[in-house]
Amino acid sequence: MHAQTSRPSANSSTSSVSTTASSAATPPSALPPTPDYDSWPVAVAIAEVTSDSRVLTVTWQDGRVSRYHSVWLRENAADDSTINPATRERILDLSCLEAWPQIAAARLDDSGAVELIMSPEQRTLRFHPGWLRAHDYDNCEDPLAPLVAVETWLGGADAAPDTLDASTFSTTAIDSPEEASTLEPALESLLRKGLVRLRGLPTEPGTLARVAERIGPVRATNFGTLFDVRAKPDPDSNAYTSIALPPHVDLPTREYHPGLQCLHCLENSVAGGQAVMLDGFAVADALRQEDPEAFSTLTQVHWRYANTAKTTDYVWHSPMIVLDDQGQLSEVRIADFLRGPLMTDFDLVEEAYRALMALQGLLRQSRFALRFTYAPGDLVIFDNRRLLHARDAFEGDSGHRWLQGCYLERDEVRSRYRMLQRRQRERSLSDA
Repeated sequence: MHAQTSRPSANSSTSSVSTTASSAATPPSALPPTPDYDSWPVAVAIAEVTSDSRVLTVTWQDGRVSRYHSVWLRENAADDSTINPATRERILDLSCLEAWPQIAAARLDDSGAVELIMSPEQRTLRFHPGWLRAHDYDNCEDPLAPLVAVETWLGGADAAPDTLDASTFSTTAIDSPEEASTLEPALESLLRKGLVRLRGLPTEPGTLARVAERIGPVRATNFGTLFDVRAKPDPDSNAYTSIALPPHVDLPTREYHPGLQCLHCLENSVAGGQAVMLDGFAVADALRQEDPEAFSTLTQVHWRYANTAKTTDYVWHSPMIVLDDQGQLSEVRIADFLRGPLMTDFDLVEEAYRALMALQGLLRQSRFALRFTYAPGDLVIFDNRRLLHARDAFEGDSGHRWLQGCYLERDEVRSRYRMLQRRQRERSLSDA
């Protein structure tokens, strides 16, 4: 690339340009809009830009060098030919362009933004430096990395859920810093460990819905939007009895079983009924280490999950341990009382059951079990596609045990966590 100091002609079909950022401070309002609603602080300014027809190269003041393809830049512009400014949704169809989009000229403008002239349209586009830095795919180690690094955990006598005081949470204003001070660490624990406990909430029925909706929409199922977990006559689930429940996830019978479960304690004066939580990812990792063949089998054989209730008939087939495209743990579907007859290749049946029994043996090991007793006002939120929950039997006539529950999706946790981070960035920019 050959450096130039003058602005290139808009009529040239290709250019190779290098320009240096001005040292003068620039008001944030002078920067161009971005193709989203987020705020992108300019933590590091651009030192210079160079280009050929298909690649823009940005050198930052901290020495990082980033490359962006011309077609990627054209599709991610923020002008009204690319996005609807009212919705920030894309309206550009790249296939409708006359030819492959190329960079005819590139420079840094006085605000520190990148200005491009794109051919064959001869359209001028500007790019916010903070947005470009945040979307530097040339230096991104893993674009699929989770928002918060996943951390597996073991149980034991001294183990307890991450716990936060939420005694004032339900009365804080939505989107306020006070709400964020509780909600952000709670969601971070959910993303990292799959489990968090909020203490001190009111014990009035319906409180759960108001709290859960601060994360996202509640998912309705055949058990309702809010469901009461307590012993009752003519139960339609083992959960609505006083018997012990083995480690399980809820609703594995669904194509997409709920990603998040909330259980809010309204009353608990019974003898027994202690809650048990296990990190299904930790159990799966242990199986992978101790019995790789069993682990492999459980990631491949599709088990039949069935809920043949009196008024509904849900059935789904899935591996018991689900991996993502990178081979990382994505979900577990473990619920012995919701498995129907195994329907698979004849030659796989015995190995499938051997693998199942190896997993069941791990689930009984005390090293994985985190045990605790619900106190009235406790709200336990957990990842239903990762954690297994269980319950000791309790004496039904020894008192009252009443939990209210609901389901949400993992997407809601990630969305709300991103929004909390966005609001923090907006506050930081407004305070600057």
